[in-house]
Amino acid sequence: MDDHPSAQAVSAKARNLPSFIAMDVLETAQAMERSGEHVIHLEVGEPDFDTPEPVRRAALEALERGETHYTHSLGLHELRVAIAAHYRARYGADVDPERVVVTSGSSPAIFLALAALLDPGDQVVLSNPHYASYPTFVTFCDGEPVYVPVREEDAFQYVPDEMARRLGPRTKAVLINSPANPTGTLIDRDRLEEVVRRAEAGGAYVLSDEIYHGLVYEGREHSVLEFTDRAFVINGFSKLYAMTGWRLGYLIAPPEFVRPIQKIQQNFFISANAFVQRAGIAALSQTDDHVRRMVATYDERRRYMIERFEAMGLSFRCRPTGAFYLFVNVRHLTDDCYRLAFDILEKARVGCTPGVDFGSEGEGYLRFTYANSLENIREGMDRLEAYLGRRPGDGRR
Repeated sequence: MDDHPSAQAVSAKARNLPSFIAMDVLETAQAMERSGEHVIHLEVGEPDFDTPEPVRRAALEALERGETHYTHSLGLHELRVAIAAHYRARYGADVDPERVVVTSGSSPAIFLALAALLDPGDQVVLSNPHYASYPTFVTFCDGEPVYVPVREEDAFQYVPDEMARRLGPRTKAVLINSPANPTGTLIDRDRLEEVVRRAEAGGAYVLSDEIYHGLVYEGREHSVLEFTDRAFVINGFSKLYAMTGWRLGYLIAPPEFVRPIQKIQQNFFISANAFVQRAGIAALSQTDDHVRRMVATYDERRRYMIERFEAMGLSFRCRPTGAFYLFVNVRHLTDDCYRLAFDILEKARVGCTPGVDFGSEGEGYLRFTYANSLENIREGMDRLEAYLGRRPGDGRR
């Protein structure tokens, strides 16, 4: 695309955006499927469950009532109250509903927070590896990512001393993601509290991406709001409630940022969809049994995949206990995980994401998702095991 004769007319921001490699894998797999191949999709983190029935019913009822118009730019008052109540009940955090901004997915929530925070040259501290799009959000908002390498033996989470050394006069925020994409690991309570303390001591806000909260199988996740109000919380309905296509998220912001964020929302997004916001209220209040069943199913798949990988000699120094990802160390197989991922796709017809999609420290890892049926996962593991058995020698190439 960049080779098009008119490519230089495209803005530098758009031209320099990196591709999202997980989507490149998916789209290559889809092309294979169009030619008759059968691919097992373990590359993209999207729930395979249907949205719970009470959520669908609430949206249909809202449509029948004619709720197809703009809402308040911050979101329906009832939904903002329900979100605040959710954080109070789950984490003991006292959240004023006036601090809640409802968005069309969690990605706009990240954009709104960074757009309100960053002036050109301001810095945001990120772990490496990290969710693939974090640096793109930062640079698109004229900020500068500052990376902290994180290690498997530390659950791919910050070591507070190492994080604190990256703080400087231009640091505006430290971004935390727990449970994490791509690693499926959690930051423990004491470490989270210490990271928050160090960030505040350095004059930085904390951005906590909590989109995978609720998808935890061992231990317990903690919200940054248990420790500070000087934080931005990003969350939404896509993952826990199987609502990716509904595009509904939210941001909990410090009071002084709400009006600036509201103005950005008014200008760029206006408001989230009215009937979808009604569905969000139902998700928070009527789906406990549905969520429990989905979480139990994810856990069954997680334990099965861990067992299969370990039987292949691919063990985990830190057991993944959240989200729906396994970040598998394949450094003994390759020094080019991008090439390995596409070789697996071509020869084993299994989609997975190369670790370099998530930062330079992701080299030597592959991300697999268990957001697929156990039947498909079993077939994918069989194919992968056969593929590894066919590789000559130690497989490094």
